[in-house]
Formats: sequence, structure tokens, C-alpha cells
Amino acid sequence: MGEPAGRRPDTGHVLGVDSGGSGLRCAVARADDAGARPLAARASDEPVRTGPAGIDTEHLLSQLLPAAAELARAVGADGFAAVCVGAAGMATLGEELRARLPGALATAFGVRQVALAADAVTAYAGALGQRPGAVVAAGTGMIALGTDLTPEGGWRRADGWGHLLGDCGGGAWIGRAGLEAALRAYDGRPGGSAALLARAEAVFGPVAGLPGALYPRPDRPAVLASFAPEVARCATEDDPVALGILRAAAGHIADAAAAVCPPGTGSAVACTGGLFGMGEPLLTPLRTALAERLPRARMAAAAGSPLDGALTLAAALAGDRLTLPADRKLLQITRHAPG
Repeated sequence: MGEPAGRRPDTGHVLGVDSGGSGLRCAVARADDAGARPLAARASDEPVRTGPAGIDTEHLLSQLLPAAAELARAVGADGFAAVCVGAAGMATLGEELRARLPGALATAFGVRQVALAADAVTAYAGALGQRPGAVVAAGTGMIALGTDLTPEGGWRRADGWGHLLGDCGGGAWIGRAGLEAALRAYDGRPGGSAALLARAEAVFGPVAGLPGALYPRPDRPAVLASFAPEVARCATEDDPVALGILRAAAGHIADAAAAVCPPGTGSAVACTGGLFGMGEPLLTPLRTALAERLPRARMAAAAGSPLDGALTLAAALAGDRLTLPADRKLLQITRHAPG
């Protein structure tokens, strides 16, 4: 496909986009900057909608195109050499987006190269760059992704199946386990925690009304995850049930990392996402669990965010330096030939 008439691509700048549950973020960097440091950024706190056809492409474009145009003006760019869009749900809900977004970006900004990535891939690139290894991304949910950088090995994925079928060890999982322990204490059943019951009633009111307040809500995962910090608080006060929940969560996270980590020695493993902000109540048992399951891996601090990862991928694509494996669902590369 040729470029739209009269539209010449800018070869000096790239655009990175991160679309997730908390909104849409965009940033621009120099195409020749291997570190892909952002020159300017814009953010919206309105999450992109999903519907029967998957991710709502029109809604995404209504936010993305004006923000990208504003960023281009801010840095004096006449379009972008490459764009990477990382989006939650891209792997399973991104068919329409994959079909329409590259053409829309070519028309608006003369973009010749577009990377459409699952948010786990941009989280990986933000945390580890283009090194082989494994990344666990955990917030409300939890997913692990790993690669040895070979086309044969491709990507390995574990969990990320949502709060009803998986996301084990993520924020919603921890919060649900804490609320279950609160209800056990309320009932007088074994396995309950008086401390968690007190915190649940402080946050949500009388727990007998919790099912009626929780089950009809469309944002149930986020509501469950909102209780995870209370579990961590009780754990710091040595509540044995809360401590057990966080040990179990750490085990689930480490299991997912072990499932995707490339075999052999020296692979880097990083954890990224808001869940790990709860600190040592989770990180202490997680370090132990990772050391048990991956004794030969190297624990690495996450270098950056998913938005940083989107910029890294866009700059690598523009400079023909992309080494992460392409994948139709997880990392699709689209190129428009010069017109």
C-alpha cells in the first residue's frame, strides 16, 4: 500500500502508545535515540472501550489522533517514522484494531511502520528492552511473558486469563482471597481472619451486604483489587491469614515466571506493574519463591514502564533494530511501502 498523496513521513521521530485500564498514554521520542527517551507525553484517564467487536477502534482513534497531532506540534515533527501501540486485550480483542489502525496512522501522519502489541509485550520491552528473559506484569491482573528472541521459540505466555479463570497472584486474586477470609471470620468458619474482617467492614461496610454490592458491578476486578493493600497492611501486622495469602500469591507469580522463562542459565527475570508497589509483604516471599523455582535466572529491576516499552519498540522498528519476535496476536508488524 502506498502512502497517502501529499503526505511525507517524518524520519526523525517515533510515537509510543499505551492503552490500558487506567487510560491512554502517548509519548514521542527521537527515532535515532536507542534509549527512546520521551521528549513529550500526553495522557487521558478515559480507558478505551471494548464492545462486541473487541477493542473500540473509533474510540481509540478519537483519543489517539488528536494527542499524537498535539505531540507532533510540540516537538516540531511532521508525522512519525514508526508507531508502536500497546493495548490491553490486543491478543484476544484486537482484530478490528489490527485491520484499521495502520491505515489510519498512515493517512494521518504518513507512518510507514506500525507495531501493534499486547500490553504484556510493551511491559516486557519497558522492563527488559530486547534482552531474552521473562517479565511478570501484575496489577489488577497478572500475566507472564518470556522469549529467547528466536523465531522458533517465539513468545511464551502464562496466565493473564482474567479474574474468573486465572490472574493468580494478581491484585484481584489477593483482594478476593482477603475478602473470603473476612467472610469466613464473619461466619465462624476455619480459615477466617478477624483483622481482615475489620478492614473489610472499614472499607465496604457490613460484610453481609458485600455480595449484593459487588456482584452486579462491571468493575468487579478493580473493586477486588482495591482490597489487596488491606491484605498487605494486615500482613505487616503479622496476621497469619494475610501472610499466607501473600505467600500463596508469590508462589503463583513465581510459577508463571518459571513457565515462560527461557531454559538455560543467565536469563533475566523482571517484575513490573502496580501490584509490586505494595512492597516487602509481597516482595519478600516472592524473592524466595523465584529463587526456588528459577535458581539459575538473574533477577533484574524493571527499567521502565509499558509506555517506555512502546517507545523502545517504535524506535527499534524505525532503525531496523527490532529483535523481539513478531507474532500475529502479540506483536504484529505492518509496513507501508513508499508511494
